[in-house]
Amino acid sequence: MKHRFFKLISIALVALSALPAPSWALGYTQTKYPIVLVHGLFGFDNLGPVEYFYGIPAALRSGGASVHITNVSAANSTEVRGEQLLAQVKQILAATGAAKVNLIGHSHGSPTARYVASVRPDLVASVTSIGGVNKGSAVADVLVGAVPNVSSAVGNAVAGLISFLSGNSGLPQNAQASFASLSTAGTLAFNARHPEGVPTSACGEGAYQSGGVYYFSWSGVQPYTNVFDPADPVLALTALAFGGAKNDGLVSACSSHLGRVIRDDYAMNHVDEINQMVGVVNLFETNPVTLFRQQANRLQGLGL
Repeated sequence: MKHRFFKLISIALVALSALPAPSWALGYTQTKYPIVLVHGLFGFDNLGPVEYFYGIPAALRSGGASVHITNVSAANSTEVRGEQLLAQVKQILAATGAAKVNLIGHSHGSPTARYVASVRPDLVASVTSIGGVNKGSAVADVLVGAVPNVSSAVGNAVAGLISFLSGNSGLPQNAQASFASLSTAGTLAFNARHPEGVPTSACGEGAYQSGGVYYFSWSGVQPYTNVFDPADPVLALTALAFGGAKNDGLVSACSSHLGRVIRDDYAMNHVDEINQMVGVVNLFETNPVTLFRQQANRLQGLGL
């Protein structure tokens, strides 16, 4: 009887060892290559104690990941931001001795990361797009067409202030160039030059791997998620630009697709996706920090 009991215990332990590691397990987020976070339009590394990717770097590091936070122009063209990011990627590789990086970009950070992967695929193991503007944004289309001088002036002022407050005032800002890059026409032209991972159908998946680089994406579709979030009313208003198409307030679900689409229907808006405003997100949806940790573990499983 005792022998049978220990045999059952042994079988149970073997079965448990075959299951995926729980998200709190030691080493859960420990990827082979460093994780590099890339902010979007009007983004920053941090403003005082407030991180753009709020609470996410620490959560990834707690599971063993090497995490690096980059800072590119708050507002500029995808190519300008991409070259800035490429320079920082080279610095990270030199400092860490790693051969490649895993790029994770939010919003305009997605095409910015895609640019680096396209021109230097030898330096990039993966690109993960979160609420990425991969096929344009209806909001950018409105900004490009509606009183461009005014929208450009306001955009430059906002970008300059963000850059100054984050301690990166040396970076060039060009709001009109950013709006043009994020417009439907601008992304169409960009995708023609850098097609890796972009779906060829209107709302399908793209190549999971291209040029040795793995591509992933996820996004939300609920502009208003928390009555205590001051950004939600603004996103509920900008969501009207999409004419009823599913969107997170700034990017449509279909436009966010890149490579392997993990999900495009989270009950999150554009700022929830990065755990903003300061963690005030939808209480009835998976926490965005958990999604970042799960993605790191996904990359780990692929040997990245």
